[in-house]
Formats: sequence, C-alpha cells, structure tokens
Amino acid sequence: MSGVAQQRLQQERKAWRKDHPFGFVAKPRTLPDGSVDMLHWDCRIPGKANTIWEGGVYPLELKFSSDYPSNPPIAMVCLSIINPDQGWRPSVTVKQILMGISELLNNPNNSDPAQTYGYEVFRKDKAKYARLVKEQARKYSDEKYSTL
Repeated sequence: MSGVAQQRLQQERKAWRKDHPFGFVAKPRTLPDGSVDMLHWDCRIPGKANTIWEGGVYPLELKFSSDYPSNPPIAMVCLSIINPDQGWRPSVTVKQILMGISELLNNPNNSDPAQTYGYEVFRKDKAKYARLVKEQARKYSDEKYSTL
C-alpha cells in the first residue's frame, strides 16, 4: 500500500475512534494471522429512529485502493460523494461516506437508482416498499450485525 494511502487511512481510523456517530461501526478488517488490512473496512450503519429502517444495522464493506485518497473507496451503493465522476474529493472522510449512506436510506435518490427492483417498487407501491424495508430491518437486526 502506498505511504499516502496508509497514512490517510490510519488518520481516518484514529479520527473515527475519537468521534463517530452513535451505533455506527467502521474498522479495518483483521486478517486470520492477526494483521490489519487497512484497505478493507467493515462498516455497520444503523437505521434511523422513527423511519422504516429503524432496528436494522446494515453491513457495508469499503474497499480502498492504494491510490486513496486520490480515488474513492468502492462500496456497493450509488452515492455521489464516492463517485469519481461526480462528487468525490480527496477530503471526503469515511464518516461523511457513512453519514451520506445513512441519509440515502431514508431519502433515496430517484434520479440515480442502484437497484432496479427496489426503485420500481419505491416508485409504484410505497406501502410494499415500506413492508420490504421493514423485513430487511428485521433481517439485519440480528446481534451478529450490530457489532464487529
């Protein structure tokens, strides 16, 4: 890993430990030999209270490249601030990414859907969408998802 990426990710980890939103988790992956892989972070995003996402703790993997922060991490979500052609800036932090995803859960971007099925249900049948999201919240409420 490049020195710049390593240094930045170590700073990110230190900042996260000092100040992170309640219920959120973000940490580099520990390998079987006990070493830490700073390029792969396991994260958890809690569903916001008083929303259909409440009760769920949603797993997310962030994959960083050796040229981070010049390029954003990869995550299986459409979010402009981690899109290199839209909103990515090297100053964007892991905390900002996770907070952005949390906001996106409750306020989906209809102009840039990540999943066709979810988008179609959201657009055509809000009650069904809410029911499906609540099922996901129950699925991801297991204790195994709440901590790492």
